[in-house]
Amino acid sequence: MTPSAPTASPRTPSPAPRPRHARLLHRDPIVRRLAWLTLVNAFGNGLFMTVSVLFFTRSLDFGATRVGLGLTAAGLCGVLASVPAGRAADRWGAKRVLMALVVVEAAGMAGYGLVRSYPVFVLLACGVTAVDRGSAAVRNTLYAQALSKETRVADRAYLRAVTNVAIGAGASLAALALQADTRPAYLAAIMTDAATFVIVALMLPSIPVAAPQPREPGAGTPAAARPRGALRDLPFLAVTFLSSLLVLQFSLIEIGIPLWLVQSTHAPRFLIAPLMVTNTVLVVLLQVRATRGTEQSRRAARAFRRGGLFVAAFCLVAAAARGLSPVAASLVLVAAAVLQAVGEVLSQAGAWALSYELATEESMGAYQGVFNAGSAAALMLGPALVTVTALSHGFAGWAVLAALFGLAGLAMGPTVAWAQRRRPAAAT
Repeated sequence: MTPSAPTASPRTPSPAPRPRHARLLHRDPIVRRLAWLTLVNAFGNGLFMTVSVLFFTRSLDFGATRVGLGLTAAGLCGVLASVPAGRAADRWGAKRVLMALVVVEAAGMAGYGLVRSYPVFVLLACGVTAVDRGSAAVRNTLYAQALSKETRVADRAYLRAVTNVAIGAGASLAALALQADTRPAYLAAIMTDAATFVIVALMLPSIPVAAPQPREPGAGTPAAARPRGALRDLPFLAVTFLSSLLVLQFSLIEIGIPLWLVQSTHAPRFLIAPLMVTNTVLVVLLQVRATRGTEQSRRAARAFRRGGLFVAAFCLVAAAARGLSPVAASLVLVAAAVLQAVGEVLSQAGAWALSYELATEESMGAYQGVFNAGSAAALMLGPALVTVTALSHGFAGWAVLAALFGLAGLAMGPTVAWAQRRRPAAAT
């Protein structure tokens, strides 16, 4: 479906205040549509994320090492796919490109049921991950086109809260497949995920967008004032790099904390699940609130800085759990999880705002592609970094990570100021 003309606005008049019983539903009809779409997609992702590794190792019988290598190669493909996908969104429209990508991803997911050899697995995993990361860049562009500029960061926070709830629901259902531990059970979960992509493709046409009309190079614009490409916008690349450093925290909470708890503390193993639930609940409760005031770049940088410092504190507190009694270690790790969740919502809110505010509207897809590539690279490198720091060197490794996160947070303010000084030359 062709995006709406630039002069047409998808926004509807602000509705009347919501009644109390409807407070969980967003008052904006476009956000509600995106929320239902997100709910379906994230539910399927929760299913796949929970069963995928066991399906690859136990049903396909490839072994943990080979699966890890294959998924690392797939992660690299995801990094490389983000920028081209974003450019495609600028050229053909975010909604049209996203519809194509989710249909391809549905086919790729279903294809896992046909895998019999390791080379085919690697090729398929690379293709699915490339499409998935490309879809993330295009989806962020869709948010920029469908949501009001004044509220899109807060709206995106609302969608992220929906995402966390849906992933949790999908993971809970996937527990049935894990308990059965059979190939049909794993395939049922994966095929359900594939079906969710088809449903998303059917829902996308109902999302109204207003895409800016790309300008022809040199069309009435002096060369010095033309917008630079995202890959040549050095301040934006620096902001992307700093944001990517904070994305590394996801590997800590998903991989580092569980392994640290089991290998290096006396805390009971069952605490891993409550720690994950603590993160999910706090993100759902705090993410929208964390976006308040981030519409301005300086305030977004300030939120990011606070997020970086909270995550740095999380690292030091988590490291302190070593050698403590089971009760003390448990309390310390719960405190660390709370610090990480607060740091996560603040750093994410600031990063989202800056990824939109410092981009040019006519090249939003390209900018979101670059920004998403940085996040994808961090997600790919995160497990290895956690292993060689915190898990291998204890407190010293955690301290290195704390310094990394703290410095990234502190550096964002000066970097954003640099971006704003360069903005007249980088954007119009």
